[in-house]
Parts: sequence; structure tokens; C-alpha cells
Amino acid sequence: MAAEEIPEQARRGTLADFRRGLIAIAPLLPGVAIFGLLYGVMARQVGLSPWEAWAMSLIVHAGSAQFTALGMWASAGTWAIVLTTLAINLRHLLMGASIAPYLLGLRQRWRALLALWMADESYAVSIVAYRQGTGSAAYFLGANAGIYLVWPVSGLVGALVGMTVPDPTRYGLDLVFPLTFLGLLMAFVEDRKTAAVAMTAGLLAMVGSRVLAGQWHVLIAGLLASLGGIALEEMERAWRQH
Repeated sequence: MAAEEIPEQARRGTLADFRRGLIAIAPLLPGVAIFGLLYGVMARQVGLSPWEAWAMSLIVHAGSAQFTALGMWASAGTWAIVLTTLAINLRHLLMGASIAPYLLGLRQRWRALLALWMADESYAVSIVAYRQGTGSAAYFLGANAGIYLVWPVSGLVGALVGMTVPDPTRYGLDLVFPLTFLGLLMAFVEDRKTAAVAMTAGLLAMVGSRVLAGQWHVLIAGLLASLGGIALEEMERAWRQH
């Protein structure tokens, strides 16, 4: 459903919508919890206290950026860490731009809260709900809240037991996060065109990771693939008109 077709009351939503958002995000929370445990273990291994690891999850609230920061903790300067994590989180500009039309009419403080709590998983389930005509700010908030509750708590637990746990990557637990994102991606692949855009983004990211420093290849691949998708739509529209 187009954003301009959603009435104001539907944009805000109800308590029932909040619960639906929590329910929608629930199947993804075990994966988030496992990834949070891994983060907590790694945070302890680089020298953070459990409470520092917990505070980082509360304030930064960005798993991929936090893992990158931990990986650079001992060898890079402060600004190198800041700029690298900023590059990683620039994808939120793309996500925010796509979901912003559905948030028109909301008060600024609500839009700010939704943006602050937005995670990749909560964005994915919420944008699908909006497109199906069942989304609302309350639904989005419920999905965000589920992530925001589980991520810091699991990180704290991982940090508290971190020094007693062997390397978790030995058990393949580091695959949880990419597999979760792969599952999220499948919800967006509705036709050949979106499949082509997704595969193009993946290929560009793989190539870019070998020639670009840091995490810029993620943003560039997303932008180029998105532009390619727009070009395909324009070509398809022109073909139909003729």
C-alpha cells in the first residue's frame, strides 16, 4: 500500500498493533540473542567490562558496527573506528528513506524514537507490513522494542560468562547473523526484478570487499543495485507505453 493511502489513525496504530509487531519479530529474536552472546564474549576478550559491553549495546545498538569496533579495538585509533562504523551504518539512510513516507504525520519525537531503535530485522518485518497495508507506527515500535530488549541483555549475559566460554566460532555460531539476513532478504524477493537487484547487490559487495578498504563496499553495492532497479523499472514502463 502506498504511504499516502494510509489514514492518520492507521499510521499511529494501537496497542494491538504493538503486540503484532512483537509477534512478527519473535522468530528472529533467537538469532539476535545468539549474536548478542557472541558479541558479549568478544567484548570481554578485547578488554571491555560487562557493563561497558552492555552500555555499548544500549547506546550504539548496531550489531555489525559493534563487532567491527571490537575487531579494531586494539589496533586502530578512535577516529578510524568512528569512521569505519559510520560507513557501516550509512545503510540506515537507505532504510530510513524507504520507510519515512509511512511515518509522515507522526510527531517528531516518535519519528526520532523509531529511527533510534530501528534495526535491520525490525525494519524488514515493518516495511513488509506497511507494503501489505497492515503496518503502523505502533507495529514498527513493537518490532523495534523486541530487538532493543534482547540485544543488550544477551550481550550482557555473553560478557558475564565470556571469560569462561571457548571460541564460539568453533561451533559455527558466527553464521547465525548472515543466515538471518538471508532469510530476511527472501521476504523482499517478489519477482525476477527484485531477485536480479538482490543478486547484483551481493555480487557487487563481494567484488567491492576485495578492492575497497573498510565497509564502503556495502553502501556502494546497495546504491548501485538500487539505481539498477530504478533503471529496470523505467525501462519496463517505457516498454509498456510503446
